[in-house]
Amino acid sequence: MTTTSSDAQPRARQAGLPWSALLALGTAVFITSLTETLPAGVLPQMSASLEVSSGATGQAVTVYAAGTALTAIPLATATAAVPRKPLLLGAMAVFLVANTLTAAAPGYAVLLVGRFLAGVAAGLAWAILAGYARRIAPAGLEGRAIAVAMTGIPVALSLGVPAGTLIGEQVGWRAAFGAVSLATLVVIGWISVSVPGVGRRADEKAGAPASAKSSLRQTLAVPGVVAIMVTVTTFVLGHTIIYAYIAPYLAHAGLGSATDAVLLAFGVACLVSIWYVGRHVDRRPRTLMVTAAVLFTLATAALAAAALAVTATHLIVWGAAVLWGLGWGGVPTLLQTAAGQAGMRHSPAAADTAQAVLVTLWNAAMALGGIIGGLLLQSSGVTAVAVSAAALGAVSLLIVAGARHHAFPARATR
Repeated sequence: MTTTSSDAQPRARQAGLPWSALLALGTAVFITSLTETLPAGVLPQMSASLEVSSGATGQAVTVYAAGTALTAIPLATATAAVPRKPLLLGAMAVFLVANTLTAAAPGYAVLLVGRFLAGVAAGLAWAILAGYARRIAPAGLEGRAIAVAMTGIPVALSLGVPAGTLIGEQVGWRAAFGAVSLATLVVIGWISVSVPGVGRRADEKAGAPASAKSSLRQTLAVPGVVAIMVTVTTFVLGHTIIYAYIAPYLAHAGLGSATDAVLLAFGVACLVSIWYVGRHVDRRPRTLMVTAAVLFTLATAALAAAALAVTATHLIVWGAAVLWGLGWGGVPTLLQTAAGQAGMRHSPAAADTAQAVLVTLWNAAMALGGIIGGLLLQSSGVTAVAVSAAALGAVSLLIVAGARHHAFPARATR
């Protein structure tokens, strides 16, 4: 096995951000996010084609998230000594297979198998992507590097999902997943050419003392880590409950024909958010996190109010979609940066373990959100879905507001 030098050496040689490499990582994030959320845009077409209910079809998101949640920590541990580049390429190859299987699925059961396989690939990819971006960034720009890589999330939401929704409406949902497979081929080639190889951290090289590693218990004992993880759970749960069933919500609001346009507005707002967060995350992380929680809570409360209204509420829904995007777009960057920085107070190993825990909880919350949202939709309708999302947003805001010292401090720690 080829060993690598410590992270300090490549960082010292970097005069600025390695843009091509970071954008390649961002494109990998785009693929994972698009694969994850595309069913939300084509849910009616999938439901009709597979002859299952909207709630059952929504479990395509749940199964994907479950695959990620169940495998992120075990895969991160099992592959700790494997160089990152071939590991990432392998994960993207599995995405290629999984999306192709999803596109060709003859029935609901095979569809779920493809989605679970994609989730497993995401569990591996997400456990290393933020750390990869951090490692290849110059010292002092780690948060901005993560923000660049995480740009793939709002791009998927603002361009990928609306484009997939349009393809699903015009050609069919299978063509939408086939297009994702083609995009994955491009991503694999870009990573191969542009992303530098990195291996184990210096403290993980052969012969390093066991104390250089950090167990799950040790990581969770680091001040601030538990508060961050609880915030991840509540925030993502609230987001997923409403996002996974946004198509039925918009149909209820009389905007079913504008689903792709509303998702576009949401995604563009996400792009604005992540751009702003990327510029300021290394200086004002707490202000940004509090603002994100406030905007998300206001947006979901507005969606709940619109669902309860008896008169036309299209303007409220459009405005809420924009506020939602402004609040949500920078959240992945903010939470991953917070987790990495909290873990680094203990050790680099704790930072990596914290990232793996975050990925697990993130996707467990997505899986649970898909289940809860589906149950609420079937039993109580879209109003209950929106109200539940708003309540979870309020809980997230309370946690962020209270965790001012270790989890979400006023200034980033080094």
